[in-house]
Amino acid sequence: MKIEERSIRRIAVLGNHLPRQCGIATFTTDLSDAIASVGPDLDCFVLAMNDGRHQHAYPPRVRFELGDSDPGAYTRAADFLNVNAVDVISVQHEYGIFGGKAGSHLLPLLRALRMPIVTTLHTILATPNLHQRRVMDELTALSERLVVMTRGGAELLVEVHGVAEEKIDVIPHGIPNVPFAGSKRRLGVEGRPVILTFGLLSPDKGIEFVIDALPTILSHYPDAVYIILGATHPHIVERHGEMYRLMLEDRAKRLGVDGSVIFHNRFVSQSEVSEFLAAADIYITPYLNPEQITSGTLAYAVGAGKAVISTPYAYARELLADDRGILVPFRDPAAIGKEIVGLLDDPERRRELREHAAAHGRAMLWPSVAHSYLRTFERARTEQALRLRTEFRASTLATRPAELPEVNLDHVEVMSDGTGMLQHATFNVPRYDEGYCIDDNARALLLMTLIEDAGTDDPRTVRMLASRYLAFMSHGFDAGSGRFRNFMSYSRLWREEKGSEDSHGRALWALGTVVGRSTDPGRNSLAAALFHAALPAVSQFSSPRAWAFALLGIEQYVRAFEGDRNVQAVGRELGARLHGLFRRTDQPGWPWCEDRVTYCNARLPQALIATGAWTGDASMIATGIHSLAWLMTIQRSPDGYFAPVGTNGFFDRGTAPAMFDQQPVDACATVSACMHAFGATGDHRWAEHARSAFTWFLGQNQLQQSLYDPLSGGCRDALHADRVNENQGAESTLSFLLALMDMRADEERGKAMQVPVPLAAEVLMAVSAAAVR
Repeated sequence: MKIEERSIRRIAVLGNHLPRQCGIATFTTDLSDAIASVGPDLDCFVLAMNDGRHQHAYPPRVRFELGDSDPGAYTRAADFLNVNAVDVISVQHEYGIFGGKAGSHLLPLLRALRMPIVTTLHTILATPNLHQRRVMDELTALSERLVVMTRGGAELLVEVHGVAEEKIDVIPHGIPNVPFAGSKRRLGVEGRPVILTFGLLSPDKGIEFVIDALPTILSHYPDAVYIILGATHPHIVERHGEMYRLMLEDRAKRLGVDGSVIFHNRFVSQSEVSEFLAAADIYITPYLNPEQITSGTLAYAVGAGKAVISTPYAYARELLADDRGILVPFRDPAAIGKEIVGLLDDPERRRELREHAAAHGRAMLWPSVAHSYLRTFERARTEQALRLRTEFRASTLATRPAELPEVNLDHVEVMSDGTGMLQHATFNVPRYDEGYCIDDNARALLLMTLIEDAGTDDPRTVRMLASRYLAFMSHGFDAGSGRFRNFMSYSRLWREEKGSEDSHGRALWALGTVVGRSTDPGRNSLAAALFHAALPAVSQFSSPRAWAFALLGIEQYVRAFEGDRNVQAVGRELGARLHGLFRRTDQPGWPWCEDRVTYCNARLPQALIATGAWTGDASMIATGIHSLAWLMTIQRSPDGYFAPVGTNGFFDRGTAPAMFDQQPVDACATVSACMHAFGATGDHRWAEHARSAFTWFLGQNQLQQSLYDPLSGGCRDALHADRVNENQGAESTLSFLLALMDMRADEERGKAMQVPVPLAAEVLMAVSAAAVR
């Protein structure tokens, strides 16, 4: 077809578009670019779908944006298309990118259009559910022509949805022109066999089975490297965080192959993809979904002339036929290892596969694909004109580490009212009948202070919440007794005259942190006054945890007022008392200060490390390090996951630790204590311990279930033997966020934690002596 013979001049493409991060966005961008480049007479523009959670800086080709969950946006888009005299619309269809059940919001838009519709189907299910079938059946009826990328996809349309064969065009997935070979040196892998997987990560990618095959591969080729190129899919991050990537990293470490696995955790440009593909020796897609009918990454690899290994999902079976690649069974590391080693052993076999793939890939280059689409568009326009002559078509207007999560205060705000932080929730809904407590408001004040100190892009919210929590604590202090009350009913009546020693110590911790870190003069002054008024009572306490919480507050206070002799004296007294308790009870196999290990356990050695650092007492730090090291050995499941001592029985000397129910407050305490240990020793093993405890929140636990809920910003209350507790109370949510703040601490904060070099040397000697003892 000659360009001058075309009757189509204006083409609209509906789908996701870069910089949104997903495969459909990349495809829509590449397709619209390719069509626009065919000739200067073509006006090709894009209507981009948005999920309502992100703002994107689109290029000029995107002329209209639709919120996927806004039914009115689809009506407005139809009006926009009709008014702008579009000749044909190319719809990129995937159930998940449109709103409504199974993407049903798309249908009213298509019903209202006056131009022919050509729909590219990126997913066709062999067994669709009721909603998926209804949407697909109407979508295929509304479309003049349907584009699929494989013959298998066309057969599914005919068999499952009864579409006439003559309505379907098979057009391959487009690919860029990738160099046949590239530079490994630029990628830092010169001289090494390179195995590559690229694309957005999600649990159906099966990458773990390649990692499982690496010990076999490395036994033959010790210098081989497996590159995993691409960010986790944004929707996966929102729902599950980085649980999948963390699992992959953990798996590699457990197998001892982490030195041969390179993660590039970012959404890569086409030029970067081309560079990595060109340098790869073997490309592998170990995907787990047998029904997958397209894969842009596999298309790119074949088009680049790579030696390809894949699991036999639908698209791979068709694309890799005729000796264009090698298929291995699903979930079979042994087969993967065998085929990779075989190809590395046989350069001639690799060359044959590459030549066959490259020859097939020439028809998949974007210019060729764009011309195929234009022929389909012309045919759709002709067929619509013929059909409209014989029938009336009604239309209606119808309706870091792995990456750390961002700090999300949504659930904190939900759990807060004009009085303060509520204690408990049913699922993610606050439970009014159990009211408030000093414990949680102190945690919340501590969190806001740390966020403010680290820097925030929402200072107004942080200031507002911090003032509210401090006001609650001020109201809870009884000047006559010098003690904090703890529990308040929802009707704002205190339920006790005097709170627990632990809640008092926790209040001092938060207040000392405000004094040491906050730059707000009002909050700073009130916190200092309350801190001084409440500090004397601690000397009469008997709870080691109350001492520890108070010591952590004193550590923060002396950051600002190092010369306050009275506060220092209390700190030294409490530190000596806690240290003495550890030294008196320390026995072989039980370096602990009590006969029972219960809750918030890591705060006890953390307080020793923190106090020893500002007092210059190496022996105190060493005792804390020694005790924390023992604690880390008992907080470990048989399969190697972090597992805090369970509250369903705790851990009595001479018995086995209770495995469940594991609490977020203990994971939080462990993260913080390990970061203090890292600051005191410079030993990076403590940073790894902290990371292990933090990733417990994100699913690296015995149940492989995430306690953190990225959608609400809350944290579930416990890990039981068979499930997570779905309630998202204040203590759990604040524990997660406090642990996150410790993990996100920047380099300067880490330097500030470290003890002076001479003291650090003394600490290491004392730790060695304690271990021998």
